[in-house]
Amino acid sequence: MKFLIFTCVGVVHLLSLGSGKTLYKSGVSQRAFQEIKEEIASYKDVAKAIIDLAVYGKSQNRSYERLALLVDTVGPRLSGSENLEKAIQIMYRNLQEDGLESVHLEPVRIPRWERGEESAVMLAPRIHRMAILGLGGSIGTPPEGITAEVLVVTSFDELQRKASEARGKIVVYNQPYISYAMTVQYRVRGAVEAAKVGALASLIRSVAPFSIYSPHTGMQEYQDSVPKIPTACITVEDAEMLSRMAFRGNKIVIQLKMGAKSYPDTDSYNTVAEITGSKYPEQVVLVSGHLDSWDVGQGAIDDGGGAIISWEALSLIKDLGLRPKRTLRLVLWTAEEQGGLGAFHYYQLHKINISNYSLVMESDSGFFLTTGLQFTGSEKARAIMEEVMSLLQPLNITQVFRDAEGTDINFWIQAGVPGASLYDDDLYKYFHFHHSHGDTMTAMDPKRMNIAAAVWAVVSYVIADMEEMLPRS
Repeated sequence: MKFLIFTCVGVVHLLSLGSGKTLYKSGVSQRAFQEIKEEIASYKDVAKAIIDLAVYGKSQNRSYERLALLVDTVGPRLSGSENLEKAIQIMYRNLQEDGLESVHLEPVRIPRWERGEESAVMLAPRIHRMAILGLGGSIGTPPEGITAEVLVVTSFDELQRKASEARGKIVVYNQPYISYAMTVQYRVRGAVEAAKVGALASLIRSVAPFSIYSPHTGMQEYQDSVPKIPTACITVEDAEMLSRMAFRGNKIVIQLKMGAKSYPDTDSYNTVAEITGSKYPEQVVLVSGHLDSWDVGQGAIDDGGGAIISWEALSLIKDLGLRPKRTLRLVLWTAEEQGGLGAFHYYQLHKINISNYSLVMESDSGFFLTTGLQFTGSEKARAIMEEVMSLLQPLNITQVFRDAEGTDINFWIQAGVPGASLYDDDLYKYFHFHHSHGDTMTAMDPKRMNIAAAVWAVVSYVIADMEEMLPRS
């Protein structure tokens, strides 16, 4: 009903255009929007209190310390692993001890895959042991491995042109890095495309813009109608070396051994906690990050940090004695790396109440340099978010960019719920560490975590406490 009233106000002012009433953005009258601006401006002192507590006060560096304790204790948290379930139980207890409300676990069935022992050795034109990481869900090789000649290609188009040469070989992709979104297709589809032309295995150049001989793992997808072949990522350096050798006409032979295995699905949980709303408890602002990671490094950047600052946002609000009108709900997702399986289960379970979700938020892009907020929603909602972000002027973080990102919140965004994610102005650097052994606490900066937590807390609290829900299209 609140949204209906807001919409009707916009419609009334649209109808009054001929009488000389001026309009703001997308049909929101200046008078009506002025009232909203004044409401948001009234949170200036609250926003400053949150910023002071997170960045300069007693909670300074708390999110960093919480993250370090978790990842140092548990390590990486692969879907279906004991480490992931240990982390879930630790976080469950932490949220209870922090005094948050309605702390509970929502069960989900998730896949279990283990990489096992793996190796790749170039046998010709010289002996060279290669650094590799099997890709998620890959099958293993026979115990003796696969020894075969190599075909190097730089694109799927080149693979098609050389299809007659691929049968019985190991296909190596040396695709250039353009952007993550464009280049990751080789990791996802590389094995399938190689199998279609009769390859025995595929090795994919790691999807990264920079490398210090670091392989980067990630999910790949088989197709039911195509034979499954083993697939792994190799370093940028080795992919380029193999490409140079092939260009010179060298015969390249590699022995690949992979002990990867898939097991039946297992039990896991989304971890949930709340600050219950004081006036509209049935309405929700959701803040989130995913607790699972790949099985290398510590999963600090992706996405232990996002999970922890989402918890920190609720802690900051609670520590200041604040209780918003709407419920602030924290969700720590499971099995995001396998395609957002925990989030999909949550959406199926809760979508019956979709009209009560004002905003869904996910942090999953590191904290190297937070400069604003990515947002997806109506122009009316965007205008409101721009005013909310102005409260972060003390941090000089006020920009609102388009297109919120987050595997786990996309289900809601696609259904019309406004969505938000942190905008990292140094995302290029994020992919130096992404899904690699380098994803550790050493890559994290406590000061930048403080700032990210402050942004997250201010935005989530103000949207949860405003009298109206964010308007939808």
